[in-house]
Amino acid sequence: MTDHVSFPDAVQWAVPFFIAAILAEFLWITIKGRGGRYETRDAVTSLIMGAGNIASGFVLGFIAYAFFMWLWQITPLNLGTSIPVIILCFVLDDLRYYWVHRFGHRIRWVWASHVNHHSSQHYNLTTALRQTWTYTFTFMMVVRAPLILLGFHPAMVLFVGGLNLIYQFWIHTEAIDKMPRWFESIMNTPSHHRAHHGRNARYLDCNYAGVLIIWDKMFGTFVPEQKDDRVDYGLVHNIGTFNPLRVAFHEWVGIWRDATQQGLSLRQRLAYCFAPPGYSHDGSRDNSEQIKQKHLTRHPEDRGTPGFEQFDENLPNTQAEQA
Repeated sequence: MTDHVSFPDAVQWAVPFFIAAILAEFLWITIKGRGGRYETRDAVTSLIMGAGNIASGFVLGFIAYAFFMWLWQITPLNLGTSIPVIILCFVLDDLRYYWVHRFGHRIRWVWASHVNHHSSQHYNLTTALRQTWTYTFTFMMVVRAPLILLGFHPAMVLFVGGLNLIYQFWIHTEAIDKMPRWFESIMNTPSHHRAHHGRNARYLDCNYAGVLIIWDKMFGTFVPEQKDDRVDYGLVHNIGTFNPLRVAFHEWVGIWRDATQQGLSLRQRLAYCFAPPGYSHDGSRDNSEQIKQKHLTRHPEDRGTPGFEQFDENLPNTQAEQA
């Protein structure tokens, strides 16, 4: 199947907007004295991570594109490039993003790439640019395969994916409190995404949406931001560095160290690579479910509130049973 379909690089076109928005947010915070905080070293690290993401795309992007074009050659379907098809592609790709993002928090191999986006302890528009250098090595490109096999051209799939990323830029801010109720009920917003970036027990593993928050509501991962539980940004165990190399690769190093320990079974080695973050063969660490359960042990009054609805008294408290 041959064609000459092409779409613009939406993210590249949006770069001037990103720069202008960051400057506007910084001025707003400086003048108003509220709406977030900028820390120079943190912001610079985020900008370097963004530049590294672009560079890695130039160096490694051909791998994913070659895979997509191979799929395009073998599929008998071609839905064309009409506006309705582009809209449908955008919605389905947003669903794809939800699952890739969810995998990124529930599979350590994918988390090793995504973790750097959560490594900042601040939350401003530069945080949106703190992106991975190692996405290609997660092999999450395969999640886009069904879209191409259904007849959406690879160039279109990449185009709507770029639009998705552009949308997500503006939600990385504390300068916007709540959007209108109808908007909050359908779309991902700064409030919803602030909760996603929280290290509080309540907010772990929630709000994976890219554009449409309806996916989290459909699949049971939606947690609204709570006024009485202010979001604490960062990782459960913060890495305490502004070194971009450590930010980019620290979890890959951690996987290697854990999986190559002496005396482990093959199952345990694989679990260190692919189980949820926090897995340990001896129960010395906690995954997100166990962190939530321990929080409820200390704060039983939170039982049944957003982020804790799924927990009961009978959940296990150790990982040893899972090894």
